[in-house]
Amino acid sequence: MKREVLGRCPVCDQELNVTRLSCSHCHTNIEGVFSLCKFCKLSEEQKHFTEVFIKNRGNIKEIEKELGISYPTVRNKLEDVISALGYNPKYTKPKVDRKEVLEKLSRGEISSQEAVKLLKGEE
Repeated sequence: MKREVLGRCPVCDQELNVTRLSCSHCHTNIEGVFSLCKFCKLSEEQKHFTEVFIKNRGNIKEIEKELGISYPTVRNKLEDVISALGYNPKYTKPKVDRKEVLEKLSRGEISSQEAVKLLKGEE
C-alpha cells in the first residue's frame, strides 16, 4: 500500500525534505535533498478544503453547502491555504475580541444589535 508523502514533520511541524526517490519499475534509486511541492506542505484539512474548493470551481455557496460551514469560515479557510502556500492574502479581516464585545454589552456600553454586528465582523 502506497502512502502520501508527509510534507511536515509530525514531531515539530517543520518542513520535511525527500532524500531518496525510487522507481518501482526499473528499481533505479536517486539520492539527494529534494523539496516537496507547495501542496504537499498543506495540512490534511487544508488539502481537503482545497479539493472541495476546486471541485466546486470556487463557488462559495456550494462550498458552504458541502462542508456545512458559513461564508466567513470559507473565507478564513481560503486565507489559511493561501498563507500556507507562501502567499500574502490580500484580504485580512481584523480579529474580533469576543470577550471584550460581550463585556461591553453586559456593561450597557453597546446595544445587542451592535454586539451582533461586531461579532459577525460587520463593524
